[in-house]
Parts: sequence; structure tokens; C-alpha cells
Amino acid sequence: MNGASREALAAARERLDALTDATAVDAAKLADELAAVTALLHREVSLRRVLTDPAQAGEAKAELVQRLLGAQVSGETADLVSGMVRSRWSQTRDLVDALEELANTADLTAAQRTGTLDDVEDELFRFGRIVASSTELRAALTDRAATTSAKSELLRSLLGGRAKPATERLVTRLVAAPRGRSLETGLESLSKLAADRRDRMVAVVTSAVPLSDPQKQRLGAALAKLYGRQMHLNLDVDPEVLGGIRVQVGDEVINGSLADRIADAERRMAS
Repeated sequence: MNGASREALAAARERLDALTDATAVDAAKLADELAAVTALLHREVSLRRVLTDPAQAGEAKAELVQRLLGAQVSGETADLVSGMVRSRWSQTRDLVDALEELANTADLTAAQRTGTLDDVEDELFRFGRIVASSTELRAALTDRAATTSAKSELLRSLLGGRAKPATERLVTRLVAAPRGRSLETGLESLSKLAADRRDRMVAVVTSAVPLSDPQKQRLGAALAKLYGRQMHLNLDVDPEVLGGIRVQVGDEVINGSLADRIADAERRMAS
């Protein structure tokens, strides 16, 4: 997002944080309602345009939201959306993207309250790896001809009772409403959002064998010192990594594997 939309999203995040700081607010219910509003505005293009029209007064747009949603969602959700439409958005799609992010953040807040946020982060990462390694599963979850209920049932069979409730809700919403994104991109975005909830960066660590707990602790501490932020490690095992580890943080790769060192030596010899 650029310009006005970035500022509007920042303000919406602050309002959501203030709202969910109140333990009386059901964060999971809030997430479901925000997701429903996201789906409504994604579907109703004309309504989305009205609510983001800079020529319309912010208060008039907020009153429209209250009339449309007041009887359908909780007061907290209606007030949050009303505040968002009072803001200026650079593009109509930005409002829908922001609503979707807030819905996912509310679900992650629900996980944080129950002490399961770390588990949700790990489950999102592992599910992404499963999807990446199974073309059949990916095809089933992204098949445009398949109904949403069929995909949801497939996810229930895969995740039900095996993953935290927040993980299942987040993945199910992504599969049901990808909104033009690939499944892999959506899962990666959810993982980053979960890490941001803890104000942490995500490091994808690939090693030939599983790391021991002391190794994970030392690596996490070293990366936190290097980047100046708390680091969440997503661990993956690849037997083709002959030794050492490969660490990716965002677009940056810290490559310490023996295989890459051998390849580098061979390139130098060849030159």
C-alpha cells in the first residue's frame, strides 16, 4: 500500500489493538465478522467504491456502514469498519486488503491469548511445506471447479484435531477466498503476520538433520543479534544439504551449507 492507504491501515491496526486489549472482546468472533465484511466488499464492487470515494464525506460513509452492518455484526466490528471508511484510501482494493489483514490479526490475537501463537506459526509453516511437496493436495485446494464446502471438508480432514483452531480458521479462509493470490503466497503472508504479532522476524532454516534445542537457541540468539529483532525459526530438513545450515530471512540468504561451499570452491577452480 502507498500514501493514504498506508496511513489508514496503520490507524486501523492501532484501533484493532486497542479493541482487542479488552479481554471482554471475543477476538475469534471479531475475526469471523471482519472476514465476512471482507467477503462482502470483495464481492460488491459498487459498495466498495462508495465506501472509498474521496468525494464522499467520511461521516456519511460511516453512517452507511452502520446501517448496513449494525444488525449483522457486533458493535465492535461495526465501529471498527466505520472508522476505516472515514479514512482516505488510495485504491478501493486497499480497504478490502486491510480488512482481511485485520481479520487474520484478530485470529492470531485469539491464539496469543491462549498461549498457542507459537504453535500456529509453526503449523502454518509446516502446512506450507506440505502443500509445496504435494502437487495433488495443492491441485485439490486450488481447483476452481471444486466447491468451497468440499475444500473446507478436505481441510477439516487434514487439520481437524491436529492443528490449533486459529490455524484451521486461517487456512480455511485463505483456501475459500484466495482473492487472486497463490496458496503459497497466502500462507507465507500469514506466517509473516504471525511473526509480526510477536514483533519478530521469520528465518527459514534448512539443515541436513534436525537441529538440537541448544543449536536452535544459539542460532536464534545469533540471528536476533544480527538483525536487532527477536527471531522466529521455521525449521526444515533437507538431506541434500550436506552440512551446516541455510538460513533465509526475507529476501536475504545466509548460506553456510557444506554443499554450497563445495560448489563455490568448484566455481573458483574452474575460473
